[in-house]
Amino acid sequence: MRVFLVDDHSVFRAGVRAELSDKVDVVGEAGNVAAAIRGIDELKPDVALLDVHMPDGGGLAVIRGVTAPTTFLALSVSDAAEDVIALIRAGARGYVTKNIDGGELAEAIGRVHGGDAYFSPRLAGFVLDAFAAGGVVDDPEGEPVKIEDPVVDALTRRELEVLRLLARGYTYKEIGKQLFISVKTVETHASNILRKTQTSNRHQLTRWAADRSLD
Repeated sequence: MRVFLVDDHSVFRAGVRAELSDKVDVVGEAGNVAAAIRGIDELKPDVALLDVHMPDGGGLAVIRGVTAPTTFLALSVSDAAEDVIALIRAGARGYVTKNIDGGELAEAIGRVHGGDAYFSPRLAGFVLDAFAAGGVVDDPEGEPVKIEDPVVDALTRRELEVLRLLARGYTYKEIGKQLFISVKTVETHASNILRKTQTSNRHQLTRWAADRSLD
């Protein structure tokens, strides 16, 4: 497999090269978006490993700029749900964090090159959240199906559970018993939900959930 590595830290790129040297063929690398787009379009690698956050735009900008047929795998220090969902919505076939070892990274590259999706275990839950909310999936013809509500995508599985119970009129104490979590944890989730949905009280939140059939 021919792999192109995109990351703005040269030391990290060197480490990845060393880890993959006997497993794949790293045909090129870049430390910024412009060089990455140019290199991927010229070399046409099987898989491009993308850092999510770089000073000039990061993985999203690379995916949007590349015209050559390439499979993208995000390799990032970030494990934030919004980053995972954004990269998958943009077209990446997988997302792994930088604490991955060389053997697992090589496996991830092989899996996405073969047409499968691959995620670090904790990150898979974020993608399942998006699926449950009508997020990004592949239809039988291989075309991506997307929803148009990134706010729903940004809610975690637990936040969706809390949201549905709030919308049905459950108290914080009742939600805690139902989900086997503390009232303080429920309050934290509720606060995050209100912030993400830009609602200010339960009445507004209930209407917001009903409008999206989340109640």
